[in-house]
Amino acid sequence: MGLIQQVVLNSRPGKNGEPVAENFRTEEVSLPQDLQEGQVKVCTKYLSVDPYMLDPQLVDGHLSYFLGVVGMPGLTSLLGVRVKGHVKPGANQTMVVSGAAGACGMLAGQIGRLEGCSRVVGICGTDEKSQILICEMGFDAAINYRKDNIAEKLKEYCPCGVDAYFDNVGGDISNTVISQMNQNSHIILCGQISQYNKDVPYPPPLSPQTDTILKERNITRERFLVLNYSDQHEAGLVQLSQWLKEGKLKARETVVKGLENIGAAFESMMKGGNIGKQVVLISDQSA
Repeated sequence: MGLIQQVVLNSRPGKNGEPVAENFRTEEVSLPQDLQEGQVKVCTKYLSVDPYMLDPQLVDGHLSYFLGVVGMPGLTSLLGVRVKGHVKPGANQTMVVSGAAGACGMLAGQIGRLEGCSRVVGICGTDEKSQILICEMGFDAAINYRKDNIAEKLKEYCPCGVDAYFDNVGGDISNTVISQMNQNSHIILCGQISQYNKDVPYPPPLSPQTDTILKERNITRERFLVLNYSDQHEAGLVQLSQWLKEGKLKARETVVKGLENIGAAFESMMKGGNIGKQVVLISDQSA
């Protein structure tokens, strides 16, 4: 048996109290040296401490939202639009979002509207997702890439061209969107899910034709990493929570129950089986 340290909640600061170090205590517990069948042993290198850990009121008690709308996907969408999208209220800009029914895409389209875009169009994989984007999330239009002609639909839904493209998928879909982007427009390079199973660098290289379009039209396409903007995280989480409480930002989750189903949930998510954030519910019992 080996001894390890663990940190546990010792007390709560109270309704209006400020947290102090004494709210936590360190204990030594025994850990078996030999692993049993089905067990794993991990070594913790770093732990994060963040303001949102204190106040479930940020999400009105809906704790799974810390994994989505008021978590990393929400911050990625918010800061991606703000930092790389160059959205200007009143500029009559059009935003297109690929992977629009996923965790980031669904939020990005709504945030694009809140930040000032006059038109938002989503690209997704089913008619059901298209209806959700339009009827629930406030998108102006949605394109089902599995049945629609993307180029023709983009011309119909984006008659003034595309000013900002929130790219979650890459590949042929992105090539088609980029071909209809305006001069001095911007690509928010969030993800390239269509390329993740291929042995290519990230971000994957563009076709010569698409690369030429970027250069000729002065279209920005820079890798976006939300972790590079940690100084904006706290304010971003507060903004996301406020929009959520005001009903200006809506969230969707696809919940699978059981730790044993995490592999199936991951596979489904990679194939677009989720609507909104994919979550695996381990236990719904209160601590």
